[in-house]
Parts: sequence; structure tokens; C-alpha cells
Amino acid sequence: MAEDDHSWSPLGFAEEQAVYRGPTQNVRALSEGWAAAHLFCPACGAERLRQLPNNSPVGDFVCDACAEEFELKAKAGGLGRSIPDGAYGAMMRRLSERNNPSLFAMSYDPGARTVTDLIVVPRHFFTPDVIQARKPLSPTARRAGWQGCNILIGQVPASGRIPLIARGAHVPKGEVLDRWRSTLFLKDAGLNARGWLLAVMKAVEAVGRPEFTLDDVYAHEAALSALYPDNRNVRPKIRQQLQVLRDRGWLEFTGRGAYRRAVNFGA
Repeated sequence: MAEDDHSWSPLGFAEEQAVYRGPTQNVRALSEGWAAAHLFCPACGAERLRQLPNNSPVGDFVCDACAEEFELKAKAGGLGRSIPDGAYGAMMRRLSERNNPSLFAMSYDPGARTVTDLIVVPRHFFTPDVIQARKPLSPTARRAGWQGCNILIGQVPASGRIPLIARGAHVPKGEVLDRWRSTLFLKDAGLNARGWLLAVMKAVEAVGRPEFTLDDVYAHEAALSALYPDNRNVRPKIRQQLQVLRDRGWLEFTGRGAYRRAVNFGA
């Protein structure tokens, strides 16, 4: 089967999977059941993902072909800019681990019980900057002191928010795989170096057009300085990151301080 010929199944949740009394448990069962039945691996293209046992320490699904692991989060309505996740401490510890899972973020229509949008965020886009600590639970709560976190997906570069379903329409499998492969170079960077690369990628994307100049990126110097207040040489750092992105094929240098995004999926 060609990559773009992947046969997507219907977007609706199966009624027979709603077996719990609590709405949160039902949403988890419905969304994970749908994903297990219909999702392919966006990393390698394998036709199916294997669902991991409940309460697995790392994720919800694994690809038996490439060993990529995935967590799935679902919410009603739009995806928004943040998604609640588990314990803050555990999330921060796993950011530097090799088995940190990639994230499927799903939005659904609770009335129609259908998937409306679905993106995948590859694990190499996760840095401490996109994890927000929530307020610890009060001393009177059943889990007193427990502290959760939010994943700030709105702060992930558009290149790292790969759509599989957009406004109820399936994205071709080949495009999903191409987008995943286009940023694999980030896996080779350490956590701090990756943070700078992602910040400059976001600045480039914020320009809003495929062709841009060095001055267009310099316009984001203040935001980058606020993000990295200990760095007193932001402009040289921007130039350094642009060179890395050029060497990795994400950008093309067209001369005289001008660049073109070699990888452009409409972001």
C-alpha cells in the first residue's frame, strides 16, 4: 500500500466502548479504543500501534516496528493552547530520557462523538519551556500536595504540531511522514541546544512567509532575550541557530542575509 493510500476509518467513537460510569474514564476508553483501531505510526508508517496496559509508566501506545512510544490526550472542543497532563515532577524527569513519549493530542465533538482534530507532537519538541506546573492540591484534597502540569502545545513550533486530522478531514499519510522526518535532526541536539533551535524556529515561523531576512528574525530578539535572560549575545546566537537549521536542511541561505524555508507546510 502506498503511503498516501492509507485507509482511514470513520472518525466516530464506537458506542460499545463506553463502559465506565465516570465521563473522564469513558473519554479515555473511547479515544484510546479509536486510536488503537485506526492510527498508523507517524514516525515510520506502520499500519497500527499497539496499546500498552493501563497505567504504563511511559505512554499509551507503542509502535512494534520502530519502538516509538506515544501518549494520547483528548479534550472536548478545540485543542487550545494547553493540555492537562500528569505529575509535574515525573514529566520533568522524563524529558531527558530516551523513552519520553511523543504526544497525540485529540479534540472531539462530545455531542456527535467524533474526532474533529488530531495532531502529533514528536518527543524531540518537548523542552522544559513547554511544561507548566499547576498549583499543588490543597492539604484537604484526597491527594494532598500532588502537583500536575500542563503541556503548552501553543508554544511548540508549528513544525512540531503535525496534523493527522484537521477540522474533520484526514491529512494524507505521506504528508504526515514527511513532516515527521523533516525535523528528526532535533533528536541529535541536547536539551538546552534544542531549546534554542526551537525558539529560533518559532521566530522564523512567526515571520509568516517562506522567504525572510536576518533582520526579520532579529525583530524577535527581545522575546528570545526574555526566554534566555542569562545570554548576553542573542544576535550571534540567532545567527548560529540559523546556520544549524541551514546545515540540517530546514532552511536555505539565499545570500546577503536572506533565507528561504526549505521545509514549509503552510505554517
